[in-house]
Amino acid sequence: MVYPIVAYGSPVLKRLAQEVDPTSVETRTLIDDMFETMYASKGVGLAAPQIGLSSRIFVVDASPFAEDMEEEESIVLKEFKRAFVNPVIVEENGESWSYEEGCLSIPGIHEKISRLREIKIRSQNSNGDWIEEQLVGLSARIFQHEYDHIQGILFPDRMTPLKRRMIQGRLKNVSSGKVDTIYRMKFNVK
Repeated sequence: MVYPIVAYGSPVLKRLAQEVDPTSVETRTLIDDMFETMYASKGVGLAAPQIGLSSRIFVVDASPFAEDMEEEESIVLKEFKRAFVNPVIVEENGESWSYEEGCLSIPGIHEKISRLREIKIRSQNSNGDWIEEQLVGLSARIFQHEYDHIQGILFPDRMTPLKRRMIQGRLKNVSSGKVDTIYRMKFNVK
């Protein structure tokens, strides 16, 4: 099932998401639906709050970025496709680096966001087992962006106050429905 994407300004996007049972049929169905929704929207990541559910789940498929990267990172990105259930960032390391980010919930706006290059994470698989791994570069960035969603943080929150003020009008247009997208959107979802 393809869900509509919840737009910037909806309270569900600013809420700390709740843990879920990774082994439940509902969670597995939701993950399948989230992948379907992400692909229909031409995204590389999608968090449950973006479809109106305050659940600690997100899905990623970084393969669209693979062709623009050097061979080693290209291989990693081609294989970086999965669901993260109840994820936690255990550790952040490395230098801070800026990269242009966008968001399905904030269509038409892209800005450079600074994040740390390396993270150590833990998340559950569909058996409920905890898996710990190290992510570096673009895969770490994608994870951090989606993780922010389940923490109630959006990428404009990571911008300088001046940059946020500069895009305020465009953000207001998104929240009021004055946007054109290839996917369906919902506005002001509680």
